[in-house]
Amino acid sequence: MGSVSDREAIALFLDMLMAERGAAANTIAAYGRDLSQASELLGGKLAEADSAALAGLGAEWATLARASVARKSSALRRFFAFLVDEGHRKDDPSRDLPRPGNARPLPKTLSNADIDRLFEVLESTPDSPAARRRRALVELLYGSGLRATELVSLPRGAIQPGRPYAVLRGKGDKERLVPVGERALAAVASHAELVPADSRYLFPSGAKHLSRVRLFQIVKTLAAEAGIPPDRISPHVLRHAFATHLLEGGADLRALQMMLGHADIATTQIYTHVQSKHLVDLVQSKHPLADAKS
Repeated sequence: MGSVSDREAIALFLDMLMAERGAAANTIAAYGRDLSQASELLGGKLAEADSAALAGLGAEWATLARASVARKSSALRRFFAFLVDEGHRKDDPSRDLPRPGNARPLPKTLSNADIDRLFEVLESTPDSPAARRRRALVELLYGSGLRATELVSLPRGAIQPGRPYAVLRGKGDKERLVPVGERALAAVASHAELVPADSRYLFPSGAKHLSRVRLFQIVKTLAAEAGIPPDRISPHVLRHAFATHLLEGGADLRALQMMLGHADIATTQIYTHVQSKHLVDLVQSKHPLADAKS
């Protein structure tokens, strides 16, 4: 990879679309937005992103509409092809971007046994600053259903001892309450002991906060240690597991919508496959005719 920055690379790509292909202004603007948002998610490292980073982007897009994912993937594929053609990269990592099919797939999730294995590793890891941070991150991903962006950018005082909730500012700059259980409170308190009192963020990294890409790597490493294939897990998969396991336990879909911060109940309804399975199992196990012979 050459020295070209994301901003420069995106500008060159958009100029090419306009000059060589005569793309419409709306198309140029849409490509620009998609590429800039991807760059922001990757901490300004889109032009040099590798396969793992792009797989992380795919996880971030997991709850978006199929058409939105298809558009974003298309924009990035064309962008990386341009970088290769222009000599700014030797490889094209875009094969790891999602290719939405005709139907929106169900979100990846984890079984209760998978979760148990993850937490067995967390609890058996020798105490260290990194171990405390990792446990706090995973407790909040699975225990509170936070988005990766919300998690890494949590303010230093967002989670307070003895307060079983946090007020977050999520997508669309909207505030919502999220539950914080006793385990997560304890993990955060243990981690916070090592964070300077004047830190702006709960998970600082240098002058800023922990990056989403680094969070993705932390979760993948934990999965490998727990014997779970790393391609089955991401921060977003842990958020999906939070939602799935709550519904399996009888949570209301509207309550889940509020906890996840979905503006539209239609987004939350992707989890109704869990409720449907639960109802089928309930009928098969509890109905008076369930064991009747034909």
